[in-house]
Amino acid sequence: MCNQRRNWIALIPAYQPTPLLLNLLKEAQHHGFKIVVVDDGSDATSANLFHQAEKYADVVHHTANKGKGRAIKTGLAYIRDHYPSDCIIVTLDADGQHKVTDAEKLCKMAQENAGSMILGSRRLNKNVPLRSRFGNTATRFVFRLSTGKSVYDTQTGLRAFSSELISKLLSIEGERYEYEMNVLLICARENIPITETEIETIYIDGNASSHFDTIKDSYRVYKEILKFSASSFASFLVDYGLYSILSVATATFGSSGLIASNIGARIVSSSINYSLNKKIVFKSNASTVKSLCQYAALAAVILFGNTCVLSLLVNKVGVNRYLAKLCTEILFFFLSWLVQKYIIFSKSAKGGQE
Repeated sequence: MCNQRRNWIALIPAYQPTPLLLNLLKEAQHHGFKIVVVDDGSDATSANLFHQAEKYADVVHHTANKGKGRAIKTGLAYIRDHYPSDCIIVTLDADGQHKVTDAEKLCKMAQENAGSMILGSRRLNKNVPLRSRFGNTATRFVFRLSTGKSVYDTQTGLRAFSSELISKLLSIEGERYEYEMNVLLICARENIPITETEIETIYIDGNASSHFDTIKDSYRVYKEILKFSASSFASFLVDYGLYSILSVATATFGSSGLIASNIGARIVSSSINYSLNKKIVFKSNASTVKSLCQYAALAAVILFGNTCVLSLLVNKVGVNRYLAKLCTEILFFFLSWLVQKYIIFSKSAKGGQE
């Protein structure tokens, strides 16, 4: 890896930027960065600002707003085609939240750790806007749930990496804010090292310049796990409803009736859950035969564990059988999510004809 700073490239996606962008460009150029700015379909009021930006950076334009994820990928493709193959890239937000000195720190780390994703981690103190603190806490939880790995600042836009990751980053799904979360998910899944280093937290006017739509963009970030939760909840309603009916019908049979009720309800709800997850949640093209066998094996393991825990809670601990059922379902929800996402319906689990 070349040690010369001329191979450090700042990639800045920008939509309706303020004059703070020019200040950032001047400082980045002063510190020796080559700069690529992607105008993500800003309107005519920003035309003069982007014209001035051309003094400091290569400016690439989208004719319409396509989202931060697409802007980053457009910039990466431009860098791949116009810059040396041994460069270090750092992404910065256009609103002045990131210090160039922090970008330098990340680039040094990326240069020393080729193939790694280096994150500028903001320590979210009381001065951080509530929306940002809540969003990061939520995505941190979702990320830990989905990958089993811990990243403190999943929403940081300050990220550095070597150019060898460009091809991988271009292949990752996502056009808007969900892209940055998807990048971390893929890095975790494919064992691409993720390293965090603390940076200064800067919020200007309470982060008012952010184009993050709390409702729409949060949905994009969380939609996969939300769909999985909805599918699981629908199946749970079937399972719990049928379990309740059968439980009343078999109450006179004691423990054997409890077990029979749980097994019967689970067989029906699992069939519904498999269909929903394959076709709607994960939109998997995995072989039906293979995925169905894997799902059946998972269902059998969960059923066995579910039944054992349920029996333990009801018969040994003395928990109400309906409350015990709720607690048991929550416990096994997380295991089911991880196995289905990363094994049964993973993007790489492609089989034969459907």
